[in-house]
This record gives sequence, C-alpha cells and structure tokens, in this order.
Amino acid sequence: MKARLAAALLALASLTAQAEEPLPTVPQVDLARYAGRWYEIARLPMYWQRDCVAEVSADYALREDGAIAVHNRCRVADGRYIEADGVARVADPAAGNARLQVRFAPSWLGFLPFIWGDYWILALDPDYQWALVGEPGREYLWILARTPELDAAIEARLVERAAELGFDVSQLIRPQGDGEGR
Repeated sequence: MKARLAAALLALASLTAQAEEPLPTVPQVDLARYAGRWYEIARLPMYWQRDCVAEVSADYALREDGAIAVHNRCRVADGRYIEADGVARVADPAAGNARLQVRFAPSWLGFLPFIWGDYWILALDPDYQWALVGEPGREYLWILARTPELDAAIEARLVERAAELGFDVSQLIRPQGDGEGR
C-alpha cells in the first residue's frame, strides 16, 4: 500500500513539475508564411468554441500596423456558421515572434491585459503545412493544418508532442466535416 501511495505521489509530483516548466515555442515564425487559412484538426475543449462541431477554420492576414487580423469560423450543430473577428500581436518581441496574443473584444478594450489570450506556436512544419498551438497554462491546444485533413502519422506525432509538453490529450476534440463550407 505504501509503495502504491509513494508511486502515486511521485507521479503527481512529476506532472506538477512538468506543468510548471516553461512551455517552449518554435524560435521564429515567418508571419507572412503563417498568414492564410488554417483548419482545425483537433483542440482541447474551450468555452468559446463549445458550439463548434465541424468545419472549423481560422484565417490570418498581416495588417499594415504589424498586427495580424484573425477571422475564425465554424459550423454549429444546427448547420449555421458562427464567426468571430479579432486581432493578434507579438506578445514579447524580445522572446521571438512565436508567442502571440489574440483578442476578440472591441479594440477600445485593447488596453486591458486580461482580454488578450496567449497563442503560442509550439511546433511548426518547415513548409508551414501544420502547426501545434497552445498556451502556457496548458488549458488550450490546437492542431492546425493547411488542409481539412492531416496525415494520421503527423497528427499522432503532434498529439505525442503535446502530451510531452504536459497537455491532457485525452480530452482532444476532433471536429467533423471537410472545413470547406465557406
């Protein structure tokens, strides 16, 4: 019994230590190449996406002011589409540009730090065909691809990497549909 308790405590301590470790990102992102359409392959549950069941996509476009325009879209269970427009910015240029912050609140609220959500690029295909995106609290995670489907072996590697980084991949949601419903 003591051995089981010790093993359980050791496992818990290991998970806690892992969750406290800084979340590594890719060193640099060519934001012009990152711009364009991305399809959601999988995600961790998120309140803002609770009704999204299929055809989940995000479009990113560089703006003249250096920010990134964000347009999210998904289909809900009754067949309607919901959309949201936002903006992204590099969180800390000194730390590289793979750590972004995104907001969907009105621009006049942009001065409030709590309306900005972290969007950190954790893994990125050299050809910008897939990405693993998360945030330092490890509550949110997305596997994205340039096409509505991702090779199963690549997806498995990204899920494995997310687990190594401390994300609870047992909760991943995979939206249905081809993502082409525009």
